[in-house]
Amino acid sequence: MKRILITSALPYINGIKHLGNLVGSQLPADLYARFMRAKGHEVAFLCATDEHGTPAELAAIESKTSTEDYCRKMWQTQKDLSAQFFLSFDFFGRSSSSSNHALTKAFALNLDDNGLLKSVNERQLYSAKDKRFLPDRYVIGTCPDCSYERARGDQCENCTRQLHASELIKPSSVLSGSQDLELIKTKHLYLMQSKLKEKLLTWIESNDHWPKITTSIAKKWLMDGDGLQDRSITRDLSWGIPVEKNGKPWKGMENKVFYVWFDAPIAYISATIDWAKSKKKHPDFWKSWWLNDHGAEDVHYVQFMAKDNIPFHTLSFPATLIGSGQSWKLVDYIKGFNWLTYDGGKFSTSQKRGVFMNQALELFPSDYWRWWLLSNAPETSDADFTWRSFQSSINKDLADVLGNFVSRLTKFTFSKFGATIPNGSRYGEQELNAIREIEKVFISYDDAMNKIEIRKATSYLRKIWSIGNEYLQRSQPWVKIKTDTAEAAKTIRFGFNLMLFFSEISEPFIPSTSNEIKYCLGKSNEKSQWPSLKEDFTSIFEKIDYGDDFKQIENLFVKISNDYALDLAKRFSGTNN
Repeated sequence: MKRILITSALPYINGIKHLGNLVGSQLPADLYARFMRAKGHEVAFLCATDEHGTPAELAAIESKTSTEDYCRKMWQTQKDLSAQFFLSFDFFGRSSSSSNHALTKAFALNLDDNGLLKSVNERQLYSAKDKRFLPDRYVIGTCPDCSYERARGDQCENCTRQLHASELIKPSSVLSGSQDLELIKTKHLYLMQSKLKEKLLTWIESNDHWPKITTSIAKKWLMDGDGLQDRSITRDLSWGIPVEKNGKPWKGMENKVFYVWFDAPIAYISATIDWAKSKKKHPDFWKSWWLNDHGAEDVHYVQFMAKDNIPFHTLSFPATLIGSGQSWKLVDYIKGFNWLTYDGGKFSTSQKRGVFMNQALELFPSDYWRWWLLSNAPETSDADFTWRSFQSSINKDLADVLGNFVSRLTKFTFSKFGATIPNGSRYGEQELNAIREIEKVFISYDDAMNKIEIRKATSYLRKIWSIGNEYLQRSQPWVKIKTDTAEAAKTIRFGFNLMLFFSEISEPFIPSTSNEIKYCLGKSNEKSQWPSLKEDFTSIFEKIDYGDDFKQIENLFVKISNDYALDLAKRFSGTNN
């Protein structure tokens, strides 16, 4: 049994997340967590809301409430929506927790003791109209690199370049829209990342198994132009973790807070601390997941994120961990994703463009969304959501293949034998051939899941479902029953064993459907177990026996009509419309 630490990029607190946010981090992380648990490994799947910085302040201003109250409310909203999407977090914390405050300050102190922090006098944009400094997302303007006109003051979401607000062309205040901005002197703490460049490069190059998108973005920011730059870790804001040293204001940094991208990744660790407390574990339990000298050297750590998060997780956060001088566990694998676009354009939380998690659940069950998003995960290139594609995937993959198999089998059996698997003969050549065919595809499926090759995995899973349909069509129990009841009963028993097998291997993708199938088979209280390739594969299909009871399933999935798909495309119109 291995110990698997899984974190997904923290969702910003500023509103309900859209489908692009979901597929870019939390959903594939949940897929992997479910897979690893089913294989019998010890899993810690952790996440938290990212509550500091300008997004939180701006959203609170818009909602006419205090930032603290806004964050508390939105944390609960995001937690509830995550549960409705069956995201199986072991703990869903908050970056504003007291443990994250303490840990962030401790990291800053260690970095300072190790000579990796410096105080820098700089000029920052100040708005006379707003009577305040405008850090990060309080400013928008044109990116100096790619000319994207709505680049933020901390990063261009179009080309992923990390920015300083003063670099933007034609900057304006997000609060007032004013372009009457001037550069005024202020002072900030900088993390001297440049001193750690060689260590970071050695570490990145040692991970040659990372996805291309992860490595290419990391090396781009490490090597391009002037190379890795020192980065400010403080801000002139009121909401955040106060910049303090030994419980007192840090000299020269009074009334400042730590930069959100300094404290947010640290929340992975503080969430582990809070998780351990919630489980009443030993006070040092969390250290066994995070500190190599406390047992974390045997932990396999995997992070999931969209490509705009990669620079922070491959450079800034590792620089913080390495620079602290302690034996922190560094990530073993970073699964980076491209963008999911919406009907030809960008999803956008700030512009409320696309389909958001709460809206999605009002339209269709969570498994519909999980299946489409994961089977179209933007792994090697951007992927585009359209209602036509969504309709086709649900109808053809879920309804016509898996749903059709389960419905035909249970309805036929119930109509002829009632709610009990009838007595029949032993498996014959047809069943053994189907098992051999399934085993061959399952080996590829298992390999793709281990490698987190999600789209490949869905294609293999779909193929396995299809083999079940093909078997049922060839064996035709509805014909056999007229002349040989025992042969028909054999087909039925094998079919029900296929159903159980499908529920177990489909659970990481469509957990609600998997639970429904297991309930039908009287197995709802049994924990999913991933089939072992070390055992006799035929034995996997002996778990349902003659005389076992079942419940009939009418329809696992309801098809989406052309008219409804067109109506949704109009209602949620995107760029192509």
